[in-house]
Amino acid sequence: MTFSQFLSILKARWLLAVLVFVLTVGATLAVSLMLPKKYTASAAVVLDVRSPDPVIGMVLGAMATPAYMATQVDIVQSERVALRVVQGLRMTENFAARQKWLEATQGKGSFEAWLAAAVKRELDVRPSRESNVINIAYTSDDPRNAAAMANAFVRAYMDVSIGLRISPAKQYTEFFDARSKELRDALEQAQGRLSAYQKKHGILATDERFDIENQRLNELTSQLVALQAVSAESRSRSAQARSSADQLADVINNPVVAGLRSDLSRQEARLQELGARLGEAHPQVVELKANIAELRQRLATESQRVSGSVGVTDTIARQREQEIRASLEAQRAKVLALKQQRDEVNVLQREVETAQRTYDQVVQRMSQTNLESQNTQTNISVLSPATEPSEASSPRVVLNLLLSVFLGALLGVGSALLRELTDRRVRGLDDLSEGLGLPVLGSLPRPMRGGARGSSLQLPGNVLARLPKPSMQ
Repeated sequence: MTFSQFLSILKARWLLAVLVFVLTVGATLAVSLMLPKKYTASAAVVLDVRSPDPVIGMVLGAMATPAYMATQVDIVQSERVALRVVQGLRMTENFAARQKWLEATQGKGSFEAWLAAAVKRELDVRPSRESNVINIAYTSDDPRNAAAMANAFVRAYMDVSIGLRISPAKQYTEFFDARSKELRDALEQAQGRLSAYQKKHGILATDERFDIENQRLNELTSQLVALQAVSAESRSRSAQARSSADQLADVINNPVVAGLRSDLSRQEARLQELGARLGEAHPQVVELKANIAELRQRLATESQRVSGSVGVTDTIARQREQEIRASLEAQRAKVLALKQQRDEVNVLQREVETAQRTYDQVVQRMSQTNLESQNTQTNISVLSPATEPSEASSPRVVLNLLLSVFLGALLGVGSALLRELTDRRVRGLDDLSEGLGLPVLGSLPRPMRGGARGSSLQLPGNVLARLPKPSMQ
């Protein structure tokens, strides 16, 4: 179909097209005027995702993700928020609403859930692009009710948001409270074991007592070493005294022995002098021999006494060494026992410190969660509350008329074309050529009133051939 054919069809079927157009526009206008007016009130809230949490003091990274805004939109549209709106506005006390519920469900199910589903149908929640603003719109027959419902959804959303935040905190608080009691009992038991052990062993200052006993052990060790040296020397002197007492240094250095030896030497020298001059039988010689024998006896007795004192000294040194050795072993055992006690006390103290540290951490976490559970602040702020709309949001008469004009024009043109297809007429040269399948050679003018020259009548070539000399155009 060419454009000229299309125009010719519209020209021929213009009455039908206009009729369809008028009917479409009229019906749309009538329906728009008959529809009840509805009013839409809109409120806007903004979510602060950059400021740190007032309780934990840090920025939650999950708030900055795109999924966070989608989650908030789902929360606004959730049944929990709708139920809170129903409860907040006391919609369950509406007798007419209860009658509608009984008629629709025959009393089955929950009345509050039915009301929540009903109020959600007129709710429209849309997040703003590239911002943290959420628009909450509500549509109702009453403009005042629309504004009240929109603001009610905003309040319910903020309350539910706070509830979603503090509900886990309350659960954590209960858990940490029970855990803190258990840890406190464990701490008291650990402190009790430590106190009982210290009381049993009389431990006040473990490190100081251990240092004193360890110092005493070192002193005894030093004394034992010194006594071992003395004992070794005394054993050597005792052995020498048993083998050759006269050669013993103690005997040689003894003044009594030295004096006796000196007297003996003088007497022996005098004996030799008198013996050579007076003879062996002279009374002085005999007396001098008796004196020398007595001096030798005294020298032997004194040497034996001195060498015997060396043996006594050796025995005393041995006994002293044994006593110091026994004291050293006892002190060593005591130090080892103290070390073991110190290790036990350290283990008990570490248990107490670990229990104390764990208890402090749990108490600190419990305090934080308790503070979080009592937090009534939220990161949601009302940007603009809903106000009573002055104009109805639907029906939109002007928009509906514009759409009906466009749709009526399409339907009118479509009706004209459909009518043309069911009742095909020759409207012009192209229709005649397509209908007969013959080329057009010329056309005759259509006679007009008063002999004026009008539009030509176009005929196919074989028809023109039968006419006498037609005028060609």
